[in-house]
Amino acid sequence: MFSFMPASAVRIRDLRKTFGAVEAVAGVDLDIGDGEFFSMLGPSGSGKTTVLRLIAGFERPTSGTVELAGRDVTGLAPFDRDVNTVFQDYALFPHLDVLRNVEYGLKVRRVPKAKRRERALEALRSVRLEGFGARRPAELSGGQRQRVALARALVNEPKVLLLDEPLGALDLKLREEMQVELKTIQRRAGITFVFVTHDQEEALTLSDRIAVLDGGRVQQVGTPAEVYEHPATEFVAGFVGTTNRIGGVCVRPEKLRVRILDGGAVPEEPTETGGPAGDRHAEGTVAEVVYAGAVTRFVVDLDAGDRVVALRQNLAESPAEANRHRGARVRVGWDAAHEFQVAGAAPSTETPAKTPN
Repeated sequence: MFSFMPASAVRIRDLRKTFGAVEAVAGVDLDIGDGEFFSMLGPSGSGKTTVLRLIAGFERPTSGTVELAGRDVTGLAPFDRDVNTVFQDYALFPHLDVLRNVEYGLKVRRVPKAKRRERALEALRSVRLEGFGARRPAELSGGQRQRVALARALVNEPKVLLLDEPLGALDLKLREEMQVELKTIQRRAGITFVFVTHDQEEALTLSDRIAVLDGGRVQQVGTPAEVYEHPATEFVAGFVGTTNRIGGVCVRPEKLRVRILDGGAVPEEPTETGGPAGDRHAEGTVAEVVYAGAVTRFVVDLDAGDRVVALRQNLAESPAEANRHRGARVRVGWDAAHEFQVAGAAPSTETPAKTPN
């Protein structure tokens, strides 16, 4: 469990939401700590956005409760909850300049003009957009509009900021840059962020903890390392990263090493434990070699019938050289310490061989 959670900023108990015959949220329990960056991760239709909307008050639950800082807000309207929401489309007013967009929520709350101007300028400084106040949204890049939407939410000083896939419309490079920005802003503001995404790498990068949802239910809650290294269910193992099945055990692709059986070896970075082969191994044939920039993926059909993927960082061998291994007989090795099993997996019928001493 998350160690620094003395109190819950958000507490959800047996939350359910049905739309006709569809149960979008099917009994969710969550505790989200004060000041935590908490992500809800899952595929389309998993219920993550519906849970976010129930926290915000945009939807009313069929049953269950939502508490904010110990206060039951289940029946309250959105404007009576101490939360703000940043949407994927940002929802900026195109006819207002950046400064007036950021001030808008304070103006609705009748904050005096001088005070709201001071707070809006400070919010823009916090997202590194000082000097942009006179621009219109159409004059900004996608990343700048995203930061304006954040500033507009932060200026209200909510206890909880809800973010509904706010990086989804950005290109990959800008998305990666904004992930760093978002985490920095969250740490500086000290506000609880509840972040919805379908991108597992994004969730692993940003989060203090992650809740993985599927079918309206929470499959696992844990730190990024816990969810990735020790997935609780077969769904989590398959959705958060790639999982190889070898006999009855699971191994992540980056834990596998490939050695050519004719005495050659796929060049690889040194390993601290187990050596290039590892203390477990299985033999097979390279079915495909996929160059992916920073890494090359070796798809191997094992003699026992499983197909696995092994990753190798591109430190030495060129893509052309790697392609010559297609069709080669190989030994795939790994360390027993990197094996894991998950609920719902098929029982083991074979034990992977140990590498001879």
